[in-house]
Amino acid sequence: MSRRCELTGKGPMTGNNVSHANNKTKRRFLPNLNDVTLQSETLNRGIKLRISASALRSVDHRGGLDKFLAKAKDAELSDAALKIKKEIMKAQAAEA
Repeated sequence: MSRRCELTGKGPMTGNNVSHANNKTKRRFLPNLNDVTLQSETLNRGIKLRISASALRSVDHRGGLDKFLAKAKDAELSDAALKIKKEIMKAQAAEA
């Protein structure tokens, strides 16, 4: 399982550990990923995703998974999230 957020595309970054003597060694900064189940109002079911904590706050801020995916860029989304976005758009088009 890759260490990448399924909604924002956030992944590991690299940097240095810096000691008191100013010695530098390589290190990795990993994203704060959580396994969550988000509810889709359009599909009336829960969707399991592995997303970062900041993405979870963004989903809440925008008003839910459906609204977040509507504004999200396709290039940032994982294959699973893109598939869910298309399902939601298709269901919303059928309702209207």
